[in-house]
Amino acid sequence: MTLENDVLTNTVLEFANATAAKTPTPGGGSVAGVVGALGAALGSMTLNFSKGKKSLAEHEPYYAELTQRLEDTRDGMLDLVRYDIAAYRAYQEANRLPDGENKTRAVEKATAAAIDVPRKTTRAALALLEDMQELAGKCNKWLITDLLAAGALAVAAATLSDYNVRINLPNLADQAAADEIRKASQNDLARARTIHTQTEEATREMLP
Repeated sequence: MTLENDVLTNTVLEFANATAAKTPTPGGGSVAGVVGALGAALGSMTLNFSKGKKSLAEHEPYYAELTQRLEDTRDGMLDLVRYDIAAYRAYQEANRLPDGENKTRAVEKATAAAIDVPRKTTRAALALLEDMQELAGKCNKWLITDLLAAGALAVAAATLSDYNVRINLPNLADQAAADEIRKASQNDLARARTIHTQTEEATREMLP
């Protein structure tokens, strides 16, 4: 099995080397998914070091709910890595078709998928940021830097996703729809940055 087919079962070193190689995937979209998954993982780490502490016992029901949500976010981000690679392959295959209606339809469909993947990544990143914002006031204070790092990675994933959305929008036939998607992506990115800034400000006293 090639690295592209097995990208999520390789070591960090192998993934980094594959990203550096002169191959189209894994690229920015795949990295966005991995970064988002690592953000969710750090969120889970923060949560796991908060569970079971007597001083935080009142939050145990919330922890139980958040545990599954963060696992789902992490798994979803990793799935998006696979979808990103599949979307690029579909785009390549569409462009190899002979000119004509079939090629036009195939390229349009592949372009839509190439936009849909990063939009889903951004939505997952926003959900993670909202979870980290709420967890910030209910977590082990010694894990606050890990929580903030989770948020920073979520913002990075949203930023990479916005780049990938914008580069594909000119290929859409419906430019009115493209403008709407562009605005939505930029609004989501601005919201991601705002949530993370708010979380940083709320936790300022916890940092030396």
